[in-house]
Amino acid sequence: MEVTKFGVVGAGQMGNGIAHVAALAGLEVVLSDVAEGVLQKAMATIAKNMDRQVAKGTVSAAQKDEALARITTTTSLEAFAGCQLVVEAVVEDFAVKAEVFRKLDGLLPESAILASNTSSISITKLAGVTGRPDRFIGMHFFNPVPVMQLVEIVRGIATSAETFQTVEALAKRMGKTPVEVNDFPGFVSNRVLMPMINEAIYAVYEGVATPEAVDAVMKLGMNHPMGPLQLADFIGLDTCLAILKVLYEGFGDPKYRPCPLLVKMVDAGWLGRKSGRGFYQYNQ
Repeated sequence: MEVTKFGVVGAGQMGNGIAHVAALAGLEVVLSDVAEGVLQKAMATIAKNMDRQVAKGTVSAAQKDEALARITTTTSLEAFAGCQLVVEAVVEDFAVKAEVFRKLDGLLPESAILASNTSSISITKLAGVTGRPDRFIGMHFFNPVPVMQLVEIVRGIATSAETFQTVEALAKRMGKTPVEVNDFPGFVSNRVLMPMINEAIYAVYEGVATPEAVDAVMKLGMNHPMGPLQLADFIGLDTCLAILKVLYEGFGDPKYRPCPLLVKMVDAGWLGRKSGRGFYQYNQ
């Protein structure tokens, strides 16, 4: 199946990035969120990020204008009725995602594919709330979406080969490198990444070192471009905690237990870069 009309539910940092790359790939894009103000902010972010690409010479001014014109914003899920594929990019919470998919399942054509940008929640479980588990898949982009090349394509237990092939081809059309993984908690990326971040938080919690020292060791000693605590702030500490909870519950292994310091920081509203404070302070 060829995808020409593409939907994105959720216009936050991931959703607007997905809409950005889809529009530049020539797709007609429908981008939704619950508030008009969020959509206006998303379009401003997309335009700003495309301006950066124009300045670098990777995108022409004409391509930018054409891509922006291909994006339609809406606060109504009914606008997705003509889409061949819709990606959900809302908060990392099963109940919220499930409600979105129940509604989309009743609105989209029978042939349409539903995809989730979840970073850890079971694709099989999400597919189970719909009547199309064979046309349900994980399409896990990475932040910032216009820059990062990887898309983890996650197959649920019932995902068909045709669905996988359609999504794989679409990811390549968006200029991404798709990597196939199967449905386990955290998939590959966060199953490996989050325990490292959690252990870095434990090093601070136990007084082994400061956040700056932990990050310096990993950058200078392990050649990481960004330290794990700076990265956690960038991802969002609430998102890191949600993913660790999925890993802990999914595997029942204490090695995934979230560090108490992470829990306390999220309770305090110290969510990282987006809230202005996490392991580091940020200017809003």
